[in-house]
Amino acid sequence: MASVAVYPGSFDPVTNGHVDIIERSSKVFNKVIVAVLHNRNKEPLFTVDERVQMLKESIEYIPNIEIDSFNGLLVDYVRHKQAKTIVRGLRAVTDFEYEMQAASINRKLDPELETFFMMTNNQYSYLSSSIVKEVAKYEADVGDLVPPPVPKYLYEKYGSSPSDR
Repeated sequence: MASVAVYPGSFDPVTNGHVDIIERSSKVFNKVIVAVLHNRNKEPLFTVDERVQMLKESIEYIPNIEIDSFNGLLVDYVRHKQAKTIVRGLRAVTDFEYEMQAASINRKLDPELETFFMMTNNQYSYLSSSIVKEVAKYEADVGDLVPPPVPKYLYEKYGSSPSDR
């Protein structure tokens, strides 16, 4: 039986921490669907299409990954994709509390659904999309925080680059 997992997130923008979770989960599951969500509670810097494109460019070397986007409840999307597992990365204890609540409600909505937690690599434990955006906004180099295709998107959005300093 082929195992399919969904790794949802806003990926605004994708970071090296996200890529680490994607690479590692691709070794555990036959197929991983990286799903960019339309989050009505956040004001993203990038459109969904831009985030999907950044992901495609960043992980094109991993053959068993599909990039997609969705609206609505995650459990509905996971069912639609005929997956049984949600992949979530954990950086710290603070992530665990939120993720445990999300996993619990998802399991209540669909008892067949499992959540697979992966601890982030220690070198990315401090990294978040918010931090990356803050650094890029002030024209600092983000090259070691995000995959190679992403800095150009950030600097274009902010109208600058580290070389402008």
